[in-house]
Amino acid sequence: MHGESPIKRRESRKIWVGNVAVGGDAPIAVQSMTNTDTNDVAATVAQIQRLVDAGVDIVRVSVPDMDAAEAFGRIKQQVSVPLVADIHFDYRIALRVAELGVDCLRINPGNIGREDRVRAVVDAARDRGIPIRIGVNAGSLEKDLQKKYGEPTPAALVESALRHVEHLDRLDFQDFKVSVKASDVFMAVDAYRQLAKQIVQPLHLGITEAGGLRSGTVKSAVGLGMLLAEGIGDTIRISLAADPVEEVKVGYDILKSLRLRSRGINFIACPSCSRQNFDVVKTMNDLEGRLEDLLVPMDVAVIGCVVNGPGEAKEAHVGLTGGTPNLVYIDGKPSQKLGNDNLVDELERLIRQKAAEKADADAALIARG
Repeated sequence: MHGESPIKRRESRKIWVGNVAVGGDAPIAVQSMTNTDTNDVAATVAQIQRLVDAGVDIVRVSVPDMDAAEAFGRIKQQVSVPLVADIHFDYRIALRVAELGVDCLRINPGNIGREDRVRAVVDAARDRGIPIRIGVNAGSLEKDLQKKYGEPTPAALVESALRHVEHLDRLDFQDFKVSVKASDVFMAVDAYRQLAKQIVQPLHLGITEAGGLRSGTVKSAVGLGMLLAEGIGDTIRISLAADPVEEVKVGYDILKSLRLRSRGINFIACPSCSRQNFDVVKTMNDLEGRLEDLLVPMDVAVIGCVVNGPGEAKEAHVGLTGGTPNLVYIDGKPSQKLGNDNLVDELERLIRQKAAEKADADAALIARG
């Protein structure tokens, strides 16, 4: 079985977004953002529920005006997951969603306007125990920074972030997290590396506007993977031009690959070749689709032949090695042989059986303390 991650995480201050801890020793939280019209309460609630089913820890909702703020309040009443309100420019929207139970405010203090307005928002957040996310984006840097640097650079992103941090420092408010996102991997990675040395607050990682499902997944995995492997990052959002549920899946896959989170099945599968004794690609596609509901962390190996099959299968909770017939290993030991007829059905049954046993064993371990 695959063990603990060798990554030593950066020490950061722990904050709470609703009932989800971010920073400190808390697991790296997976976020997504709704893309429905916030004023369409039913559609937004339905999308949030799909994200919850996919395992999301925190959901962000754009609140562009006061009508959307009132809708946000109705949405908040119908969901259990912590909600972040994404707000720009109008401080009154932040004050209203604070009254309506928001779990975190995504604002840039410098964009809110006069000091008294920033103070009003920060006071409301402090009074209600609401953290703030400072969100800096290469595409919306302040005009004077654009002029100073000529173009977005890592240093420009960090300077912008520290300006907003200074606003909160002046008001003695420390419960915040920061993001410095760019669509360019190197720019984002460099900015986060610089910022990680200068503040103790949690960092929200993301490669902004990363792209479509495939290209955005690759770009996010590369950029976030570089940072996470260095111990940088306390919560992540994968920005894809795709169904937000895919953002959650990709987020967990990135964390699973680095052994930073374990939720659901970690599949080990060969790419298949002419040695395969069953259709590996079809088997994997079928299993992934059928087993999305399983939340128990476990390794499943699906290998088409006997070259690498036994070695990988023995390391997994459930492993299938191609042969004549195919051989199933459970917890490293040969269990039974399966023909190609009903292969997926039989494998699904065995995986679910093992998942149930593992869930009971994990629960008993937790109960024993």
